[in-house]
Amino acid sequence: MLRISSTLPHFATRQLAIFVNPMSVYPTDSLSVKRTIRITTNQHILADVPAVENYPMRQWLIEITMLNDVGAVVPANILDKVTYTLHPTFANPIRALKQPPFKVEEQGWGEFDIPIAVHLVGIPGKLGERKFNHDLNFLQETYTVDHEITIPLKNAQLNKLLAETGSVPSEGDAKRKNDSEVQAKLKKLKSAASATKGSVDLEKLAKGLTLLSEDDLITIVQMVTDNRTSDMNIKNDFEHGEFTMDLYTLPELLLKSLWDYVQRHTAA
Repeated sequence: MLRISSTLPHFATRQLAIFVNPMSVYPTDSLSVKRTIRITTNQHILADVPAVENYPMRQWLIEITMLNDVGAVVPANILDKVTYTLHPTFANPIRALKQPPFKVEEQGWGEFDIPIAVHLVGIPGKLGERKFNHDLNFLQETYTVDHEITIPLKNAQLNKLLAETGSVPSEGDAKRKNDSEVQAKLKKLKSAASATKGSVDLEKLAKGLTLLSEDDLITIVQMVTDNRTSDMNIKNDFEHGEFTMDLYTLPELLLKSLWDYVQRHTAA
């Protein structure tokens, strides 16, 4: 399987992972960590405000924090913006907040779902955005909802902030691990009888793909997308910016076209 991930909206090429079934070969320097974002809701009835359609008026507020590696609540300083999309009956229903605890506070009588978008420090555009759908309800006066997110280690400022709430792997650690895994998997792959399909050596194709430029990889993804069939195992992960395909499921003619392209664009 080929997984391409980067700073582009659908895929990126600076970090490349190649998978060839049944033996995986994946040189990659892609690093990420997980952190837990906590959404806390507080609400209470306003006794001195008249009810609306027999529903009591309430004061409610929502704020965003996060959990560190021991489960303690800490400020969500890895975020630089939180956007709440309130019910359209509120004045200025789209609220963009840029300072922790990213608190929104309102009065109302109805329950509704609130789309919430949080944005990571130092990761531009949609790649730095994580979205949740928050259920504003009045069953409890205080309740919390936790969301685990995956965060790429692509920005020095963000990495420093992440280190304040838990461990952050170094590039050296990842490289040593990947080098060891790649060598072991290549050794197994060389002994596998099914590393070819038709006239195409899938191991060589996978290795050749790692040598392509960013523009060339975009072309490869377009070639696969344009010739996609129901038999092909392909996944386009918009949220994480990854394009994944199982080389064994691609038809021979498409594999031959990919191999010809790789040969033309990696020749010395």
